Amino acid sequence: MMLVLGVWAFVRALLVNSAAVSLENVVLRHQLAVLQRSVGRPRLRRRDRLFWVALSQLWAGWRASLLIVQPATVLAWHRQGFQLYWRWKSRCRSAGRPPLDLELRTLIRRMARENPTWGRRRIQAELRFLGYEVAGLTVAKYMRRLSPRPSAPWRTFLRALIGEIVAIDFFVVPTLTFHLLFGFLILRHDRRELVHVNVTDHPTAAWAAQQLVESFPEETAPKYLLRDRDAIYGDVFARRMKGLGMSEILIAPRAPWQNPFAGASSGRFDGNASIRSS
Repeated sequence: MMLVLGVWAFVRALLVNSAAVSLENVVLRHQLAVLQRSVGRPRLRRRDRLFWVALSQLWAGWRASLLIVQPATVLAWHRQGFQLYWRWKSRCRSAGRPPLDLELRTLIRRMARENPTWGRRRIQAELRFLGYEVAGLTVAKYMRRLSPRPSAPWRTFLRALIGEIVAIDFFVVPTLTFHLLFGFLILRHDRRELVHVNVTDHPTAAWAAQQLVESFPEETAPKYLLRDRDAIYGDVFARRMKGLGMSEILIAPRAPWQNPFAGASSGRFDGNASIRSS
């Protein structure tokens, strides 16, 4: 019904005088204001929400004409649709390895908790003695070991050379059509200053290397570059970085605490960019 009314209003705007259309808009807004004062919370159906989510992407002035709900509510509908889509994409399927029994999972966690020096192979051997055949990777999955705290040498390195370190990281931005954009940021460690940020839908090592060149022209590059072990940083990136006179420092595997500033900043940019893209 709302879609039909919208098409009818558009056709009338093409055929009727602009002054009459403006007067009609004033009258309609007045009636909506009266209804908003007298009626409680409006009941919106799913097709109404889809209409406003689509309209927010097609019309820049949709906020000025929205009276029944707040603009933030429309943005929340888009986020809910994104969550439902990826929940459906990540749903459990019948194919694949079946999960372990709760009793066996509890046993693995208990053995790992009561024996901190045991690794997954030792726990796998102990389970084999008890008559359980479990893969080593499955044992590691259910051990739930806490991440180690930052070591003293790493803290000393960051504290001594903090003025000569920049950190880089990628983050993901979802769009209205459920596509993913990849953002890239460069951050200085000493004052957490954002040096550069850019977005692409097809990240490559050459593209990431070009971001370094654009960020540090004419021998302004710092001495060290801190990054994770993402496979996107290939040989092209390494050669371009060395050409700028930078030395790369790789964080340890599965140790995001070694690059906390870039990770936290990319998380904030991910949230803000998701709201803007929606």
